[in-house]
Amino acid sequence: MFAVPFTEIAPIVGRSADATKMMASRARKRVQGSGTVPDADLGRQREVVDAFLAAARRGDFEALVAVLDPDVVLRADDVAGLRVVRGAAAVASGAILFSTLSPAEQLVVVNGTPGVLASRDGEAFSVAAFTVVDDRIVEIDIVGDPDRLRALGITAP
Repeated sequence: MFAVPFTEIAPIVGRSADATKMMASRARKRVQGSGTVPDADLGRQREVVDAFLAAARRGDFEALVAVLDPDVVLRADDVAGLRVVRGAAAVASGAILFSTLSPAEQLVVVNGTPGVLASRDGEAFSVAAFTVVDDRIVEIDIVGDPDRLRALGITAP
């Protein structure tokens, strides 16, 4: 039913047939994989996240990139919808920009992983969950939509 030749898919995605085969192979591996499993030591994970936050506050791009996996993925769900940012340089640049907004930060645990609750003027602004593997941040998931934050019961302290 889904047997469409790669030679027909390639022009649709703007790649060669060989590149399309590789994309499909990588996608199959990701779908079949067990997902990202964070490091077991929550304290060590927290140290990595703390280093990330400190570097963002200082505007230290190199220190940010050092704690990010080169293939880090940031997913931000806010009022504009879901945005996905990939790569250490892009995520580090965004972290520096976000830190200039000066939200108050509170360290939290989100689904068993280190997180940060950001608030401004006593209102929850966003909550971020970090996935740390081998002492590097591999994923950051951010909820910044005020309606979703309220629906999740997240409030500023």
